[in-house]
Amino acid sequence: MNSKRPVNLDLTTIRLPLPAYTSILHRISGVILFVGIAFLLYGLDLSLGSREGFEQFTECLTSPVAKFITWGLLTGLGYHFVAGIKHLLMDAGIGETKESGKAGAQVTLVLGVALSILAGVWVW
Repeated sequence: MNSKRPVNLDLTTIRLPLPAYTSILHRISGVILFVGIAFLLYGLDLSLGSREGFEQFTECLTSPVAKFITWGLLTGLGYHFVAGIKHLLMDAGIGETKESGKAGAQVTLVLGVALSILAGVWVW
């Protein structure tokens, strides 16, 4: 083993390419969706339980915290969908070069932000 290899342990100096950041965001959005399922299942159970439960859940959805959670789930879903389409295109052999990967990452981010704004307008 060569002990003269450079070792960079300072994480603040590492510069990742843009596609790496979009890949990390894709994973984070998947975790947000997985955790958000608990919120959605609770609402479904409450709303299907009784008429009073339905009214309680619809009243809960008017609170700013519930709107923020809903917006976060919709934002995560939108970004995860767009990034998933990008990965499917890459699996089909489209956009595998370095330049097209960067362009695809830029398009993914722009569409993700646009869907996030649309979700915010729809929720609020």
